[in-house]
Amino acid sequence: MSVGSKARLAVDIGGTFTDVAVEAKLGEKNKQRWTAKVLTTPHAPELGVLEGARVALQRASLQPGDIELLIHGTTLATNALIERKGARTALLTTEGFRDVLALGNESRYDQYDLNIDLPQPLVPRRWRLPVPERLDNTGQVLKPLDEAALRAHIPFLRAEGIESLAIGFLHGFVNPVHEKRAAEIVRAEWPELSISLSSEVSPEMREWERFSTTVANAYVQPLMASYLARLEKGLREGGMSCPIFLMLSGGGLTTIETASRFPIRLVESGPAGGAIFSAHVARQRGFDKVLSFDMGGTTAKVCLIDDFAPQASRTFEVARVGRFRKGSGLPLRIPVIEMVEIGAGGGSLAHLDSMGRIQVGPESAGADPGPACYGRGGTKPAVTDANLTLGRYDAAAFAGGQLKLDTGAAAAALDAHVGKGLGLEHGMAALGVVEMVDENMANAARVHAIESAKSYDGRSIIAFGGGGPVHGYRVAEKIGVKRMLVPSGAGVGSAIGFLRAPVGYEVVKSLYTRFASFDVPGVNALLASMSAEASRVVAEGSFGAPTVENRIGYMRYVGQGHEIAVVLPVRPLTEADIADIRAAYDAEYTRFYDRPVPGSDVEVLSFAVTVATVVEKVEPVAEVANAAAPAPIRVQQVRDTATGLVSPWQVYDRTQMSPGAEVPGPCIIAEDETSTLVGPGWSCRMDGLGYLELKRGE
Repeated sequence: MSVGSKARLAVDIGGTFTDVAVEAKLGEKNKQRWTAKVLTTPHAPELGVLEGARVALQRASLQPGDIELLIHGTTLATNALIERKGARTALLTTEGFRDVLALGNESRYDQYDLNIDLPQPLVPRRWRLPVPERLDNTGQVLKPLDEAALRAHIPFLRAEGIESLAIGFLHGFVNPVHEKRAAEIVRAEWPELSISLSSEVSPEMREWERFSTTVANAYVQPLMASYLARLEKGLREGGMSCPIFLMLSGGGLTTIETASRFPIRLVESGPAGGAIFSAHVARQRGFDKVLSFDMGGTTAKVCLIDDFAPQASRTFEVARVGRFRKGSGLPLRIPVIEMVEIGAGGGSLAHLDSMGRIQVGPESAGADPGPACYGRGGTKPAVTDANLTLGRYDAAAFAGGQLKLDTGAAAAALDAHVGKGLGLEHGMAALGVVEMVDENMANAARVHAIESAKSYDGRSIIAFGGGGPVHGYRVAEKIGVKRMLVPSGAGVGSAIGFLRAPVGYEVVKSLYTRFASFDVPGVNALLASMSAEASRVVAEGSFGAPTVENRIGYMRYVGQGHEIAVVLPVRPLTEADIADIRAAYDAEYTRFYDRPVPGSDVEVLSFAVTVATVVEKVEPVAEVANAAAPAPIRVQQVRDTATGLVSPWQVYDRTQMSPGAEVPGPCIIAEDETSTLVGPGWSCRMDGLGYLELKRGE
């Protein structure tokens, strides 16, 4: 089959598997999709991408030249930050502020821990070099840049083997003149050095977050630029000449050039694809309140989606030293889709802590050696080992039969590391492991809803990833959700989400103003320049497609410490708009905190402008008539984690189910890339899109 230039390919690199999806457009409305799932190659991630693409294209009977666009998401930048495997990075900063990275904002994520462990800066103090210069808060020069002092640092940096440089000066976000001049001087003497400017990476107030983000960008830039260059070379040599786009953490796509320049914006690119996937599925079904539940091999991600749009944020923490503890990681000031991510995946390892309690994750077996049942040298029990021992997987049919599982190795690992210490046989040890990981995920979902001032009343779960459909129904029971949807291609949901993402870019900049003295001309000038910048980036990859623009102001009552996002009109503001924007802020504040603060002025700290191609319109699917249920392909003995009882569960082949067919739980709907568990008291019906809709009876 050849479809000319009407096929697109998406690749998501995870900690355990690399997922690939190919979609071909057949006619005006019809689309056909093929998927592949291969083990990630941590030593050279591009090899897994090339292998996955080869497998997917072979299944689709396509040639590399048939692909018109490749979209890629990766956790490579995140892993480099977590594992501290980035470049040797230095920081040039304003004299007197070299310790900002270490001091932070002096907050403690645990007020009562006298031996608290704080995250260490990516740049040690000896490589944080002060430069005499100073701007005031309006950008006026108080002390000119000392160019001689700056040049004097370069021989030291060379002698230290520095590979990347971050430049962040006080108030550089208002006026970048000193940062740009410093970069010019360094590049003139050291043209091959990678340089990141805070005025380009994160032009917002709050120097700790700005410096931290800039340093993180510099830290991963050589690694990511090298990887993307190798990937592009491998794809070109394989005959793929199409444009390559990267998924951004904020949910848009950008060119490989922009991604190489600002790789810090890729840290949540894979999970962002999953949220886009869920939002698309929600539009297809007309579900305006859903929880996106993405469980892969290494992590689980939950994201609230309302009115078919994921929650957005502009702050993110990476490499937390306190497990699940907010404030214990390195702060990044980048546009992201807001979600909770925990170390709970199929490869997450189980063990007993010092008090004899079962703990799962965040350590993962990854792709190499993988869970014990993979037979690749792993000896510690992972969640996949527990699921296999509970009877949830067929050892001979896992991953479509490509990977034969060793039930004996899984049981032995559970006995040695969990069961022996608790006096439990391996079946009950496996139950404990799965219940613990399900409760961890459910608890993360509860906290996420509380922090977002939302609830799960009337909400549905969209479950995907290799483990989402396996664990989804039990997580739903724990948080009180009674409906779950498992889309087709759920095992590679994030990769499919890449195919649904718009080409987009967000620009965030600071401009301080208060409503009592709102600087209308200044704000309009800033928003116009931000719109032009975002439009310029999007134009590189939109190929003339129509775009839409959104504008947001980040505001707070005077004297408060945190801002709230308020939507702004996409046009020049007038004096008459100020009262309406203030009213919108009061309403949003009331939603979070129950009541406004009358008589208090509001200050605006930052603005965000997003330009993106228009998302394809989706019509909700119509209901379909009932159809006969297929015959089960086998029966498995499965231990129910709620009761501990072992009973026969019928197993159905998803490909044999027709739209309108319904089967009662307990049962398993099997497919190549995942399995959907339908627990006792649940039923499963296939809708008109081929999606599995699970409902819990009263």
